[in-house]
Amino acid sequence: MSQPDLRIVNPAATFRVIVTKELPGDRWLRLLTAAGCRVEIAQGTDVLGEAEILAAVGDHADAVIGQLTEPWTASLLERLSAAGGRIYSQFAVGYDNVDVEAATQLGLPVGNTPGVLTETTAELAVALTFSAARRVPEGDRMMRAGGYDGWLPDMLLGALLHRRTLGVIGAGRIGAAYSRMMVEGHKMDLVYYDVRVNDELERYVADYAAFLENHDEAPVSCRRATNLNDLLHLADVVSIHAALTPETRHLIGAPELATMKDTAVLVNASRGPLIDEAALVEHCRANPGFRVGMDVYEREPEMAPGLAELENAVLVPHLGSATTWTREGMATLAAANAVAILRGWPVWPAAADAGDVAPFLGGAEPPRAAPSIVNAAELGLARWSG
Repeated sequence: MSQPDLRIVNPAATFRVIVTKELPGDRWLRLLTAAGCRVEIAQGTDVLGEAEILAAVGDHADAVIGQLTEPWTASLLERLSAAGGRIYSQFAVGYDNVDVEAATQLGLPVGNTPGVLTETTAELAVALTFSAARRVPEGDRMMRAGGYDGWLPDMLLGALLHRRTLGVIGAGRIGAAYSRMMVEGHKMDLVYYDVRVNDELERYVADYAAFLENHDEAPVSCRRATNLNDLLHLADVVSIHAALTPETRHLIGAPELATMKDTAVLVNASRGPLIDEAALVEHCRANPGFRVGMDVYEREPEMAPGLAELENAVLVPHLGSATTWTREGMATLAAANAVAILRGWPVWPAAADAGDVAPFLGGAEPPRAAPSIVNAAELGLARWSG
């Protein structure tokens, strides 16, 4: 069992907290040390496997702050609990890598970091949309290779998205934010597919449509698709913002890709396994006018064979939350979750957006509460009452 190199901060403190990667900023570290935590931070960029994490935990650890890329299985959580662990706090809003049911059975709270990724991730999806539609990376490669010999009428023609149809799969926080950016910014009609009706989003688009009409412009529209194929058939852009579950794995495969327009743009800044990557490669090869923008991958960090060679694919390395404000905020929330559980503090009301977790992100001392514990209700943890 290989022991990762650990940087130790505040060595004489009471609580032992393992952090599996260096995190942005320093506020998170100040919160932990002020709460009496000895903080041991794994060095290096390699993803830690179960053996390395167990070696870091050793015979005793009070808490672990870990990553979405790590395998937080039932066996690993059981070992953490047996070592005295009182919380696993994840540096991410998603937690499909964590066996939350097993953690709950062990009485182990699982923390996450909602409320700070919404607009950041939605902006990245917008960037991928236009990079793919307007063939920006192809132009960049042409310039760097010295291939630009002068303007031509038919050079790198892309797609105009203004007043086209936008399809959004998953209209939760990030999907709704992306929808608002695209509808309001580019006057696109919206079709969304979700298990729940998003009344707030529909009202927003209706209000914006009324605003346009009051300014003598054609309105935009919004409706919920009755099925996925309905959306895929209509949309000029399809952006995926669904959660990854056994039911949504390969939500987009060969049949779904065949239903889309040959010139559509497909964007995924959610979870890689939502798309059958091998089928996507074949579809892009057969349809050069089809374009895709990807931030996540089915077997991340690996890509399906052939994906990297596609000229009609824009590929970035999981940058959805990669802004300084967001990543530092995530680190603060992850640390605050650990501190609160170790100190016996209650859980903050459920966070839906940045306004909900704002008290933890400013310069003042944060509330004595855990910002977000995903299994708080199942564990019967007390809620913050002010």
